[in-house]
Order: sequence, then C-alpha cells, then structure tokens
Amino acid sequence: MTKATTDPITIEVVRNAVVAYADEMADVLSKSAYNMMIYEVRDYCCGLIDTDGRMISQNRGGLPIFLADLGVAVEDGIKRYGLDGFAEGDVLVMNHGHICGQHLNNVVVYAPCFHGGELIGFAANRAHWVDIGGGRQGFGSNATTDIYSEGLQMRSLKIYDAGKANETLLQIIRDNIRYPDASLGDLRAQIASCQVGARRFGELVGRYSRATVDECVATIWAQADRQVRSVIEKIPDGTYSATSFLDNDGRALDKPLRIKVTVTVKGARMSVDFSEMNPQVDGPLNSGRSGGIAAARVAFKALTSPNLDVNEGCFRSLDVVLPEGTMLSARPPAALGQWSIALPTVIDTILKALAPAVPEMIPAAHKGDMGGCSFFGFYGDGSRFLLMNIFGGGWGGRPHGDGASASVSVCQGDVRNTPVELQEIKYPFVIERHMLRPDSGGAGRYRGGLGVELTYRVLRACKGNINFDRTVTPPWGLNGGKEGAVSLAIIERADGRTENVNKATNVAFEPGDRVTFLTAGGGGYGDPRERDRGLLESDIEKGLVSAEVARRDYGFAAPGESEPAMRLAANS
Repeated sequence: MTKATTDPITIEVVRNAVVAYADEMADVLSKSAYNMMIYEVRDYCCGLIDTDGRMISQNRGGLPIFLADLGVAVEDGIKRYGLDGFAEGDVLVMNHGHICGQHLNNVVVYAPCFHGGELIGFAANRAHWVDIGGGRQGFGSNATTDIYSEGLQMRSLKIYDAGKANETLLQIIRDNIRYPDASLGDLRAQIASCQVGARRFGELVGRYSRATVDECVATIWAQADRQVRSVIEKIPDGTYSATSFLDNDGRALDKPLRIKVTVTVKGARMSVDFSEMNPQVDGPLNSGRSGGIAAARVAFKALTSPNLDVNEGCFRSLDVVLPEGTMLSARPPAALGQWSIALPTVIDTILKALAPAVPEMIPAAHKGDMGGCSFFGFYGDGSRFLLMNIFGGGWGGRPHGDGASASVSVCQGDVRNTPVELQEIKYPFVIERHMLRPDSGGAGRYRGGLGVELTYRVLRACKGNINFDRTVTPPWGLNGGKEGAVSLAIIERADGRTENVNKATNVAFEPGDRVTFLTAGGGGYGDPRERDRGLLESDIEKGLVSAEVARRDYGFAAPGESEPAMRLAANS
C-alpha cells in the first residue's frame, strides 16, 4: 500500500464531509418525498459512488440490507454507457430485478458528479415506491411467480438526458402504476437528493483537487479495513456452520425452506458460504445475488465494525460464496417480490454459526421476519388508498443483557413504523391497540425482547396482505435460553367469525372487521433460573411476564409458595 501524503486533518475533513453529504441527501429525500414509506418509515439509503462503482459513503441510519446494492446499480450504467457516456444534467433510473436482486418497488436514482467537466463520481439513492405496477399492491403478496408479473423494470435508463426530461419514459411510468402522483413525486425527491449530493461532491473536489480527495478516500477505506481485520484476528480460526428454517415460501405451505451457512475464519479474513442454501423457489421469496451479499455484509459489519461509517473498506476482508440458483441468488425470471423475507433469519443463522467461537458477542435469535401489513381499496370518489406499515418485535437476549422489545428486524436498522395518528388521519382504519405482547420474550438469564400486539378495525371495505414468518420455527434461545413466541395474525369478522392467519394474499375485509397482529418475541439467553430475582419481579410488576410464566419457565416462587412446589411447577 502506498503511504498517504495528504495531511491527517484534510483526511478527517474529507471523511466527515462525504458522510455529511450522504446525510444531507437523505434529509432532502425524506423532507420532499410523497409517501410515508419514505418520509416516515425511511425506507431508503443515499450515498456517493466512485467511477468504479465502489461505495465512498452512505448516509447514517440507512437500511442495512441496502449495504450491497447502490454500487451494482451504478456499475451497470457505467457498463452500458461508458464513463464518457454521461453528461452534466443526466439522471438515471434503475430497478432491474436481475441486477439489483430485490423487489421492483426499490428504485435507484443516480446522477453523475462533475467538476470542471470531468466525471468524478455518482450521487445515488434507493427508495421504496408504493407501487411499480404489476400484480402486487403494497408488500406481503405471495401471488407472483415471475418478475414480469411484479411490475415495470427499468435498467439504467436516462430519465433526464443532459437536463432534458425523457417524456416518453415518464409517460410509461405514469400510465402503468396505480399511484403515479406518489411515485413520480418520490422520483422528483430522489432527483433533488442526487443533485445535492452531486453538487456537494463537486464542491469538495473543487476545494482540494481530485487527486487529494481520491487519496483521502483510499486512506479512509484502508483505515476501515485495518480496524475490521483487527477484530477478525481475535476470532479463533476455524470453520463454523449452522442451520435453520423458514416456514415456507408462501405458496407450498407444508414445505420449510433450509438455511445453511458455513463461516470460515482464517487469520484476518472471513468467508460466508451459502452453497447449501435452499434452491430458489417458485414463489416470490427469492432475492438476487445482492440479497445474499447484503445478508452476509450486515452480519459481518455487526460483528466487526458496528460503529464505523459505511464504506467500501468495511467489507474488504469478507468473501461471500454464493452459487447461482439458491433463494439468495435466484436466476431470472424468478419472482423477487418478497426478496427480503429470508434475510433476517439468514443473518441470525450466520451469528448462530459463530456463537461457539465468540460467545461473548452473539445474542439469541430475534423476531426474524420483515412483518408488516398492506391494506388497499377505494374511496367513494374512486380514488385509491394504500396503507402500509411495518411492525416491531423482540430481539434476542444478549450475553450481558435483555433483548430489545418492539424493534424492527436487523435488516431494517433505523426505519420506523408509521405513526398511529397518521394512519388514522389518512386511511379508513382505527387502531384500537398497540402494546407490548406479554410473555412473548423467551425466558432466560437475559430475557428475549417482547413482540407487539396491534389491532386494526376496518372502516371501509378493502383487501389486505398478511405475511409473517417464524410462525413454525420460533426465534431460538441460546446457551439454555428458551424460544420466543411465534408470530400470528387473528382476523375477527364483524359477524363474530374468527380465523388465525400466517400468510394470506388479497384477503377481503368489510367494515367492522378487526385484524390483530401478534409479532414474535426474541429468544432468551442463558438458564432462566439464573435470572436476577429483582429483574424478574420487575417484569411481573410491569406486566411483561405473567406470574404463571414466571413460575413455569423461571421457577419463580410467589410469596408463601414452598420451594418443593416451585420446583415441581418449573419441571412440569
């Protein structure tokens, strides 16, 4: 490695500047977007990419599972047009399934950055559009079997060419999606975000020169790599494997899907091997290659550099073995609508494999799904509505503390649920209950976090999608901890009928119907009998753990209860 000649102060200025630009891009996007999945939930990421498609920076608080894909989207455009095929004022749109590997609603917009007429990089973002056409509305549908039924695909298309709008492409988008005002509004927000990033990066190069900024970025990557390697070197060399299962693909409900990972640590490098992953499936629970890489990267970064800003250097020491044709590397024209469903359990399984090597770092399994809801229908004037929300659940107990409650999955990072008040203002629903789900956290010396209980009352006829996972295979405990509770949805019809649902697409609802979502809890860590008595009494007092479960799982003796009776109850 060539020794850096730039002074340390300039390196620090550039380090913080490129992250600040990505954060500013995120602010512009979230403040100007039209749909709540962006401006409330924050289902997006923003960043700067170099002219080789490598990640210079990503905004803080971005979606973790977007750690792999902005670069591949831009790289595809570079291959198509060549570096001399971009002009100032270009804006490109990209969501191609085979390249990006995820559902088509996640649309990448990117713009070239210029300084003095020279192409110096790209500003890019990815954001979740509420609709992209095709047979799916919202998320959670298991109805599709190929990518063509899931909506429009756009592969590195110039929606602005040297500042001139491509009206033909805009018209195609407007005519083929259900909510064009929302999606085209989001497109404009994404363009504004890219313009800010491109301008800021140009200003940075103007201040310090292209050569200096490039050297600073190379130094920042190398420093990140050194920090990551120092962590890997502390993990004992060896090969570690683990297996888990997803419930099913949403279509063949009696067929569980195998997740097997093998992690090899050798010196300062780590390899994650997905060769024995379940083959791709007929339904939409597939991802492209970037999905598998993203899962490996999330687990890798959580272990090695959770507090470092995201850049290319964070992943130099990671190798991913991912043959084609698995459900994490599906061949076209596989359906990808539920691309993210498998990823939380894949990440949990990578961590599970490493538990014997680094027991002080690995928690029990978390809720492990990307659960949420979509309700859609029409108002009296013929206009459409689409309510989308995501749910929190329990995280696994940790080696040194309880798991977090009511938190989104490890794949969703800092995204947030949609506020109850906004849902009720904008959509024909009343949310009657949103509370922690008692007894859902797995018992342990350190208890699993609790899931949530959320009840919607329907005010207007509509349809909805329900999609939970870990309803058969619970979030597992670790080192003697018990499993967390599984997820479940309960539909109570206005006429008194009740049904339990785990996965269902286009379910019809009438006014007065209720849907209650019970999300999974995290697994417990360690023997429950070793839990601190004061903590358990506090759990009981707060209603997090019932007296019955305290007695059964923790062997807790109520005042006046005899010790032999307590042991008998705990062993029954």
